[in-house]
Amino acid sequence: MKTSRIFTMVIGISCFALIIGMSGCKSKQVVPKGEEAVELPCNGPEYFTKKGIIRATAMGESSDQMLAKKKAQANSREQLAATLNVTIKSCIDNYYSSKAIDNVEQAKTRFEGMTRQVVDQQLSGVATICEKFTKTKQNTFKCYIAQELNGEEVLAGIQKKISGDEKLRLDFEYEKFKNEFNKEMDKNAK
Repeated sequence: MKTSRIFTMVIGISCFALIIGMSGCKSKQVVPKGEEAVELPCNGPEYFTKKGIIRATAMGESSDQMLAKKKAQANSREQLAATLNVTIKSCIDNYYSSKAIDNVEQAKTRFEGMTRQVVDQQLSGVATICEKFTKTKQNTFKCYIAQELNGEEVLAGIQKKISGDEKLRLDFEYEKFKNEFNKEMDKNAK
């Protein structure tokens, strides 16, 4: 009788441990032997690019706390700009490949230049969604940051810029471009 109670208790504890272990399995990844997993602040699935929003995470390190923050911001904005430029380039290629106008290459080149200006302007409106500081054993500061840029704001900036250019305005169909842009944004969403 005593043996069956001990056996039942062991089974119960094992089941409890299994349930607890399984609840954490979603986030655990297999780490190669000799390495250790590191969880970084302001990083992970909740900071991934999602539908309509481009996100980037970065880190900056310096002996000066504000310089660490500036480095992190610069690295994050660089990632946002790169992602946005690739998205827009692909979108422009798809948009202009389906248009049949006389000066497609000239319009495409002018439009690419104009969108680069818009991207540069929009990066000043980046929203910081996470910012954390740590201090290392070497007495340096690390700033971890996650930033995002709203796709609708980018589109609004492009539309505003186009409306100021009469030739582009004549060759451009905003709704068609917007659809292409949203398709490319969806490809980036995780």
